[in-house]
Formats: sequence, C-alpha cells, structure tokens
Amino acid sequence: MAYRLISNRIVPSSNRLSKRFIFIFTISLSFTYLCYSILFCCGTIMPTQSSEEKRCLHHKNVGSKKLLQKDCTADRRTALDETLNVARTHQGSSHALNQSRNSALPITHKRSIAPSEYNITVAQKYGNKKLPNALIVGVKKGGTRAVLEFIRIHPDVRALGTEPHFFDRNYDRGLDWYRGLMPRTLDSQITLEKTPSYFVTREAPRRIASMSPNTKLIVVVRNPVTRAISDYTQTLSKKPDIPTFEELAFQNRSQGLVDTSWNAIRIGMYILHLENWLQYFRLSQIHFVSGERLITDPAGELGRVQDFLGLKRIITDKHFYFNRTKGFPCLKKPESSSQPRCLGKSKGRTHVQIDREVIEQLRDFYRPFNIKFYEMVGQDFRWD
Repeated sequence: MAYRLISNRIVPSSNRLSKRFIFIFTISLSFTYLCYSILFCCGTIMPTQSSEEKRCLHHKNVGSKKLLQKDCTADRRTALDETLNVARTHQGSSHALNQSRNSALPITHKRSIAPSEYNITVAQKYGNKKLPNALIVGVKKGGTRAVLEFIRIHPDVRALGTEPHFFDRNYDRGLDWYRGLMPRTLDSQITLEKTPSYFVTREAPRRIASMSPNTKLIVVVRNPVTRAISDYTQTLSKKPDIPTFEELAFQNRSQGLVDTSWNAIRIGMYILHLENWLQYFRLSQIHFVSGERLITDPAGELGRVQDFLGLKRIITDKHFYFNRTKGFPCLKKPESSSQPRCLGKSKGRTHVQIDREVIEQLRDFYRPFNIKFYEMVGQDFRWD
C-alpha cells in the first residue's frame, strides 16, 4: 500500500519535468532557427560589394575561370553603359550624363565633375567624328580666336583647335580627310571649326554649301581701319623689313588713293565678301559678332552666339575677368586648372603707331562700304 502511494506521487512529477524540458528545448530551437533565417535573408537581399567581389573571386578560382571572370566584371560595366546610353538619348545631355554617371558610381567614388570636362571624356569614348555643324569663317584679326576659346567651354560644343584651311587650301584632300580632323562628338553636341580666311576666299561659300547648305556661319567683324593696323602689326613682327603701313595702304597718299589690292585693306571691305556668301546662304544663317563688344561685353556677345547655335546660355559673366595687362577679357580659372585661361602672347599686342591723318583717310575710304554693310546685316557697328 505504501509502495503504491509513493509510485503514484513520483510518476506525475517526472512527467511534468519531461514536458517542461521538451517545451524549453522546442522554444530554444525555434528561436535559433528564427535568428538564422533573419541573418541569412539579410545577407541574400543586401549583399555588400566586398561579398560580391569574394563571390566572383571564388568562382574565378574554381573551374571555367575566363567565363566566370567576364560575368563578374561585366555586370557592373553593363549597368553603367546602359545608364549612359539612356542619358545620351536625351537632348541637352550634358546634365543628364553627369547625373547618370554619378548615380552609377559607388558613393565612395562620387565627385563633382564640370559638365564640359565630363562631356569631353564621354564624347571621346562614345562619340563619332562628324563634319562641322558651324564654322567661324572670319575675319582675320577680328577676334575669331577669342570666340573659339570662349564658346568651346560650353559642354555642348566640341571645337577643332587648329585652323584646317580645308575650304581654301586643302579642298582637294576630300571630305573624309576633313572629317578625320574633327573631334569626336555626341549626337547632341555641335562640331565647330575656325578658319578666318574662308570669309575672303571666293570658292569657300560654294564649297561649304556643297558640304551642307544648313551650316551655321559666324563672322567676327571689327573696325576695318583698326583691323588693318592689327594685321600689319602681326606681319611686321614676323617680317621686320616690310615697307611702312602708309606705303602699303596707298597707291597715292596725296590723292587719297587707297591700294585695295593689299590684302590688309581688302579684307575690311566686308560688304563685298558678304555679297558672295549670300549667293549660297540665307542671311539668317550668318551671325555677326562685334569685335569691339567682345572686349567690353564678352558675356553679352557669347550669349548671342549661344542663342544663334541653339544652345542653352551657360557661358555668362561669371566666366570672365578683364586682364588689364593684355587689355582683353580672359576666362576665369577652370576647375581642372590652377591658372586662368588667356589668349596667347600674340593676342592683344601693342599696335604700330600710325599717323592720325592716315587713319582719317582710311575712315573716309571705308565709310561707304561700312554703311552698306550695316544696312545689309541690320546692325550699326558704329565704326564711323
């Protein structure tokens, strides 16, 4: 009897202990599984760059090395290229390309990139060599180099730095040769070149129209008397033994007979050259830049050039400062350089001193040509 009583008391107690142990074990196992699942999911959904690279490295070291290496490295390159291609299809791609590139890079590699700097890099890699959409065709000693250097900081302009002289001296080389000289450009960018002698070359308008009748033309004009003196000053620096300015400018100075065969004089007879261009191009295709205003108001002149080329006005007053030594505006220091950008030593040189009477005689000579030119282009450049 006593044995039964003891047994009845012991058995229920051992059952309770077994059930409690099973319950605690089950809870512990469930909690462990839950923690493992959470950690595993996080690692699967959000792999880090280092783990991704380790995965690639692991596969690279195990069989099929070359194929797996291409797969691992190509994924990120393909994603970046697709982003660039999407951005490049939009007009005004300079801003879109810069944003897409920065967003495609890891955060640690992002940096501020100037639109012009980045567009040059992208154009060199993805662009094509195209015939120019626009030409700076004249005039010599008018300020063409300044216009080229100023406009080429625009991210949507790619310009040839040297003068190719294709339409006056090298036309027999063919358009393929000419195209090969051009910088690579994106579809949304303008290809530009400068050769000031085109304006006074009789065959140039016909040849350019044959290439493309829709070409936009830029002509930088300047007071023809000042331009002639600047032209002579440049020649004198190279050939010190040439005759005086007065001797070259006049057939007979006492009679005021100007020698129009001298190129320095003939270039300034703008209306005669313009009439030749208007046989092949509409006046609306030609934009005239004032060489004088280019010095006093470079941002204003460049604003009008940007409008003419169909570009957003990006080049403004903030890009310029006036260099008192050269007497000419310069570009402020770009982000990628430690120095401001000024034109070369040959620009802004001191002119040869010319007798006042000679200058007045030349003003009288040019006056009728200037008036006709003003009427033709619809602008008064106030040279008289």
